[in-house]
Amino acid sequence: MPRRPSIPFVLILGFAALVADASAHHSFTAEFDANKPLKVTGTVTKVEWQNPHAWFYVDVQDDQGKVANWGFELGSPNLLLRNGWTRSSMKIGDVVTVEAFTAKNGANIANARSVTLGDKKLFAGSSSGKGTP
Repeated sequence: MPRRPSIPFVLILGFAALVADASAHHSFTAEFDANKPLKVTGTVTKVEWQNPHAWFYVDVQDDQGKVANWGFELGSPNLLLRNGWTRSSMKIGDVVTVEAFTAKNGANIANARSVTLGDKKLFAGSSSGKGTP
């Protein structure tokens, strides 16, 4: 007869799963700086439509002609859908203007506040607490 796992083992396993899930999700203030806004225009290189946050990547050229790839965190896909986005709103090759808040660690990542695609400006579901643009 197979042995049943003990209750403490099951509780510890469940707690470990919760902690792992919580560590995968972060607060805005832990990673981004609301006092360091960023506005860039560039070409979309990748779009990841997934939970808990969608991400997209943009090649941005600076004044000296150097190109840097920036990653932008969006809200959850469900929140984006409620804000007028679809999976096909942004495609590789699209030129976008992004208003965002930069990462505290200086990496080329930011929390997007809004994304302008052509003549359409979409709220990006930022968790900054700064409201819609």
